[in-house]
Formats: sequence, C-alpha cells, structure tokens
Amino acid sequence: VGAESFVRCLPRLRRRILRAAFVALDMEFTGLHSTSLQNNEPSLFDSPAERYVKARQSVQRFTLVQLGKCCSDTESHLPGYVVHSYNFFLFPSTLGIRDVEFTLSASTIQFLSHYGFDYNKFLKDGIPYMNEVQEKILSQQLVAGTWKVCSNNADRDVMKKAIDEVTSWIVAAKEEDTMVLHDLNGYHMLEVQLVLRQALKNVWTEPLADKKVMVKKVSPERRQLLENSSYDHCQIKLILLSARGFTNLFQILVKTKKPLVGHNMLMDLMHLHDKFYRPLPESYEEFKKNIHNLFPVILDTKTVTKAVQKVRCTGKEKNLTHPLIFSSNLNPKGPPCPVIALASGCSRYAEKKFPHEAGYDAFLCGSVLLMSAHLLLCRSTDDAVEAEPSFSQYLTVLAEHVNKVNFIRGGASSINFSGEDAPCHHPPALVVHVRGWPGLTEEEIYQEFKAYHFDVRRLSKNQFILLSNKYKHVRLVLRDYRHHPHLQVSIYRHWRHSPSVSCLLQ
Repeated sequence: VGAESFVRCLPRLRRRILRAAFVALDMEFTGLHSTSLQNNEPSLFDSPAERYVKARQSVQRFTLVQLGKCCSDTESHLPGYVVHSYNFFLFPSTLGIRDVEFTLSASTIQFLSHYGFDYNKFLKDGIPYMNEVQEKILSQQLVAGTWKVCSNNADRDVMKKAIDEVTSWIVAAKEEDTMVLHDLNGYHMLEVQLVLRQALKNVWTEPLADKKVMVKKVSPERRQLLENSSYDHCQIKLILLSARGFTNLFQILVKTKKPLVGHNMLMDLMHLHDKFYRPLPESYEEFKKNIHNLFPVILDTKTVTKAVQKVRCTGKEKNLTHPLIFSSNLNPKGPPCPVIALASGCSRYAEKKFPHEAGYDAFLCGSVLLMSAHLLLCRSTDDAVEAEPSFSQYLTVLAEHVNKVNFIRGGASSINFSGEDAPCHHPPALVVHVRGWPGLTEEEIYQEFKAYHFDVRRLSKNQFILLSNKYKHVRLVLRDYRHHPHLQVSIYRHWRHSPSVSCLLQ
C-alpha cells in the first residue's frame, strides 16, 4: 500500500483491525545503530535506561521505510485464524512542518536491496505521517495562513507549471469560467489547490477524478461563501486528515487496544512513539509509561519462544526457531495446532518466502505466536485441549510474558512495560589486570579478546572488566590466558576488585 491507495484502503483496514484477535507488526528502517555517535554501540554492560538513551539517538536519526501489519481474526464461517497481511511504504510528511532530515546506513540499505526492497515505491509513493507535535504546528500554520510545502525540485516544477497555466488563463477568463489541471499525482492534488488559493483570491478549486483539479474564477464574495461550506475539500480538518496519513491508522490501533505482537520489539516501539505519537522523551520511565498507555497488551515472540524452548514435545526438547514451527509437527499425539489461513489477497505468502518484507515478517510473528501459545496451552492442560481454543485462552497461558519485550545483549533479560524490568543472569564477569604493558585502551583490550565475544569496560588504570553471555567463552579465556606474560585474567569479585570497596577499606 502506498500513498495513492492508502486513503481508499483506510476504512477496510479499520474494519480488519476491529475484527482482529490481535495485530502483528514488523518494520524496516534506514538504519539501526548510528556509528557516527560516540559510545552508541549496544553493550552487555547497558542497563535498560542506558540502552534507551543510545537507541533514542539512533531512532531520531533514522526513519521508517516500510511497516508490515498482519491482522489475524476468527471468522465465524471459517475454522482457525484468517490472516490479512499488508505492506505500507512510508515517507515523512512534507506539508507544513520543518523539512524532515534522516540518515541512511549503507549496510542497512544494502541489506534491504539484497532482499528486493522497492526504494522507488518508498520515495515516490510513501504514505506521509506526522506525530502530535508536528500536527499541532501544521494546524496553527493553516489557521494563520503561514503553512508551506517542503518541496523538492520536481514538486516545485509541478507547482510552477500549474501556477503558470492558471495565471495565464485567468487574465481573460470570465467569472464562473473553469479550467482543468491534469496529471497531478498523490499529494500534488492538495498542494496545488492550497498554493493557488493562497496566491489568487479570485479562484476556487475542486479535486476531480483521474488526477485532475478543476479551477474556477469566482468573485471574492463567492469565494468566501464556498470556503465556509461543507463542500470545501480543503477544510483544515481534511488537510490534517490527509497530512496525518499513516498516523490515522496508528490512532485506530491505539483506540482499539488490540494485543500488539512483534519480534524483538524495542526499536519498533520506539519508532512508533517517535514517528506517530510524540518525540521520544528523555526519561526511560516516561517512555515505558507512554507505551503502556498506548498499547496495554504487548507480546514479543522472542520472549515467548524462549519459554516455549523449555517445553518438552514427544519426550525431547525442541529448539523452536521460526522455520521449525512451520515445518515440524510439534505435538503429534495431542490435538491439532491452530489453523492459520491466508486471506485471498495474501496467498503469495503461502507459495514463497519473502524474508525482510515487513508484511511477511509480521505474518511470521503472528503465526509463531499462535503456535507457541498452543504449545503452552497443551503443557498447562496435559494435552487436554479442545479442538479450537479461543484467543482469550491463549492470552491466559501467555499472561506471564505479556508486556515483556526482549532485551538484546544487556543488563536485563527483558523490558517490562507494566512493571519492573527483569534482571539478566550473565556468566560471571572477568577482570583483566595488565602488567608491563602500559597505556592499553579499552579498544585494544576489546581487540585482544574479540574472538571470544566479550564486551569491555575500564575498571581502573590497569584493570578492565570483561562481560560475556556465554559460559563457554568465560572458561576458554580463563584457560587460554592462564600463563599470559602481561594479562592476568580472573573472575571478578566485587569485594576485591571494586574501586569503591578498595577506597572504603583503605
């Protein structure tokens, strides 16, 4: 779905969301972690609040290029879940607000290109969006008549051509004479009307079908009457509706309060907040509170599948990655798994895989959630599950995972949007004591232990802490550096190695 078809699709999308048992989302960005910002890389040492500060800087620099939405509903005449999956191409609104700047990460762009991402669709037909702050500024500008369009050269050429045609025509035109402007794509339809009405007080405009706009010469009195009528297609409320674009759909999601499903959702939730709600607050706790108010029920499939990996199926453990869920009969002796049927317009997802297409990944998330919930329900009832469990029954067995979003490589296992974050249980930290090798930096220590995947932080002038999420790597380093001439590695003991404890003892 692009800008051309979005307004036409919106009522149908609203009906789909209202009927949905849940809505799954996935997003593609112009970048993930900004390398131009100092100390912005994620680290195992990060607390959730520290990671939020880092991620906030990246979210402010990058933008969304595609958002995938999957609505899974239970239709009365069909068994199981019927999936409607959508891809929305997005582009920041250029009407009235300060020209939006965003950064491109070369590796991310190359990655998306490898998977066939349509950058022409993103650039030429991206659905506009704005957050509440940007909308308020635009509303004030429309009332005061100080709005402007942040146009590129191609847009300015379209505007100039339209204004030249109208100003040449109007000189000889009589009152009530009309002319038609042709080939106005997307938001040119609105922008041309606003520009003409602002520049010429004796014209009236109306949109026509087939990318056309009718221009009529009128008296100032007639113009005033038309402006105050309900037939005016450029009323402020209609302009705002058009400029909000995808934000209208976001507001429907917020209003319906449907369970929101995703995979490793932290960055997705931050972009939702920043692009469609309000600029991200400085406070991590305020961000959590806002997200919980917007979406009271969040389900992260990464968190859920971690729990499902512990479920014993047919007498042995299964590693439930996404492909295995689709390719394996995980509970052959129990009742069948939920039936997941693709709607007619989404049938290509049943025939072929489209990795990193947002709509396809959203479909995977929704399917993985249903399969995982079914396995957890089987475990909780000793396989005594009715033929078609309701989604409310699935929510019951998922209750302990609700609002817990996976925290990748950091000081917590998950972020809890409705309570305290869960602490992470890392393998023991190591301390490296440097002898006879003066002036070593964190970066040099990191390179020294890079093969073992450790994160590094300086403890004192000659000491560094190493942190890993693999017990195997801790054992290997303790073994391999046992007789190193310059680097003495041992397990970190707070009472022995902490500078604050040493200072207190001294």
